[in-house]
Amino acid sequence: MTTRFQTGSIYEAYGAFHIKYYTTVLREGKEVRVQRSHKLWGKDAKHYSATCKLVKKLASDYMAGINAKDGTVENPDSMTVAQFFEGRYIPYCEEVSQRTGRPRQRPNTVAGHWQIWKRNLKAHFGSLTLAEYEAVLGNRFLRTLTATQGKTTIKHVRSLGSSIFKLAVADELIKTNPWRDVQVPEDAEQGDDTGHYTLSEVEDLISALAAHVDCQLVLSLACFLGLRPGEIAALKWADIEGDWLHVQRSVVRGDVDKPKTRESIAKLPIVDAVRVPLELWREKSKPKAETAGWVFPSSNDTPVDLHNMIARVIMPHLEGKRKCVLCKKVPSVAKQLEWKGLYAGRRSAATNVIEQTGGDFAVAQQLLRHKSATTTLTFYKKLMTPKTFQERMERAFPAPKQLES
Repeated sequence: MTTRFQTGSIYEAYGAFHIKYYTTVLREGKEVRVQRSHKLWGKDAKHYSATCKLVKKLASDYMAGINAKDGTVENPDSMTVAQFFEGRYIPYCEEVSQRTGRPRQRPNTVAGHWQIWKRNLKAHFGSLTLAEYEAVLGNRFLRTLTATQGKTTIKHVRSLGSSIFKLAVADELIKTNPWRDVQVPEDAEQGDDTGHYTLSEVEDLISALAAHVDCQLVLSLACFLGLRPGEIAALKWADIEGDWLHVQRSVVRGDVDKPKTRESIAKLPIVDAVRVPLELWREKSKPKAETAGWVFPSSNDTPVDLHNMIARVIMPHLEGKRKCVLCKKVPSVAKQLEWKGLYAGRRSAATNVIEQTGGDFAVAQQLLRHKSATTTLTFYKKLMTPKTFQERMERAFPAPKQLES
């Protein structure tokens, strides 16, 4: 076998540097060259670019090991599922397309893969190889999850398991995907219903934050315009033109990128419930607002970390149990308010706009910028309030004329 020397190709993805290279594997008795990827180091002050000395040294050291063993042939039959997931599947998801300059999957999607892997699949796969894994093992495993996990979580676990083996089939490491025959158990139960706020609850939340107009604006954007948390954090003053707000980007785990879907890039009308806190915050933000920078900037002039804002400012004003980092004291609250999360605001926007427009689902779909109305109605529209339900019933079934006095 001819000895090959490689330097590899360094690339950056998801806040880390990786190296691509080729190795030889044995497939059906034949030696085949395949591409592999390996994570070198997370991006930081010392490892700041693909061409800096430390990153190049890491790449050189790693490739020295690859070149030293490249005269031998890997046997795919001995590759464990864990080795394939960490050494091939994740790097594949993080790989940046030369055509678009973007990774195959968004950072939060990859983070979700890791979460499912660590919580569920890692222990299940253990030291099993790709070649020896069978569908019956997957079916048994998913049945064990029904005691502790809801149906949605089990679906996510099944989806990731299938995706891992699908890539292994594409890489010609195995012939068939065993998870194709793995099914979500019929007795899997739906998890707890996702929360949302009624209009009165939204008003109570906003009133409780009277001392922090930026927090009021964050809640208004979520509860009245249905913006996702990442879209709120990534707003710039230049995105606001007259009576319209342009959703053009999102920030996830500190990375600014395009929104979740193509349909998410859209213009939304600024209603009065949003305009009031928006103009108050614009006035308070001068002169920064005049530079067309971030609407909610951090101290480093990057998009705000909404998790910090919620924990350090919003929650103290709803609970009245701990200090607000800005007020420097424990806020006095008339009553404790339930916090259901910013995404509950997005569900509230859909539910409340349908109620207020007399059942116009199209408005909710356009507000949430879903490609399909089915998504809006299945996952975001919640039951109407008892008051609205009663009003609609009385309107539908008025008293017969012979019973009127």
